[in-house]
Amino acid sequence: MAGKQPLNIVKMRNMKRDGKPISMLTAYDYPSAKLAEEADIDMILVGDSLGNVVLGYNSTIPVTLDDMVYHTRSVARGAEHTFIVADMPFMTYHGGIDESLKGVRRLMQEGHAHAVKLEGGAEIADTVKRIVQSGVPVLGHIGLTPQSVNQIGGYRIQGKDAEDAKRLMNDAKALEAAGAFAVVLELVTEETAAEITKALTIPTIGIGAGRYCDGQVLVYHDILKYASPYRDKRFVKTYADIGSVIRDGIAQYVREVKDRSFPAEEHVFKSENKQASEPALYGGNKEKVGTS
Repeated sequence: MAGKQPLNIVKMRNMKRDGKPISMLTAYDYPSAKLAEEADIDMILVGDSLGNVVLGYNSTIPVTLDDMVYHTRSVARGAEHTFIVADMPFMTYHGGIDESLKGVRRLMQEGHAHAVKLEGGAEIADTVKRIVQSGVPVLGHIGLTPQSVNQIGGYRIQGKDAEDAKRLMNDAKALEAAGAFAVVLELVTEETAAEITKALTIPTIGIGAGRYCDGQVLVYHDILKYASPYRDKRFVKTYADIGSVIRDGIAQYVREVKDRSFPAEEHVFKSENKQASEPALYGGNKEKVGTS
């Protein structure tokens, strides 16, 4: 992948203009990021969804800034030629701007992200503007915002009526005006997402938001069924079932250890001169201590 030219925010805007869809996938570690890059993904999101799929939490709320820095740094090592966006985790950008910028600085300097993502609309537009003014690209995120799931009342579809669609449109335009380079639309009705996409000059990236966004993002573990148990989601298409492959592979390893078929002849090392090697291995040539 040495010849790959990373995407940037100017190229993304041009892709929207030219009608070229943007592909985005989450990744949380070195091997996942490397495989995604080798598959020619446009962008990688180090999402705070790692709380659910990697750390075993039941929401994204427990994820810390230290967690995000650690995983972003791992992804950056694996995908050196891909545009990487890191999530700002829960309650790291709702206080003073100085505190928000400290979190941004850590994700950029320590995590080596190229951009950060913030959940929310008009209410965080001023924060987005200040971060952009500091020289950091910002990806917006509206619709279903997992960090606010307790306030929203669960994982509910957004934009189902005219009033809610208008709210989302206003949020999207506020983020664009604040300088966001793109906006994620999560679990938004297809009609509302299409209208927002038409109204903005910046790209929209959909997840469960239908066919008319400028790009799509899904979770790594969802498209590969890398979970146990795996819960099917209507907006996700499965492209491989590696969860079953992993489970079956480990089960076969366990069976072969139990029946002693592993290690086999091809997995062991043998000495060229057994008599010469045994004393050296067990210290037979050493002078004994404490004897007369």
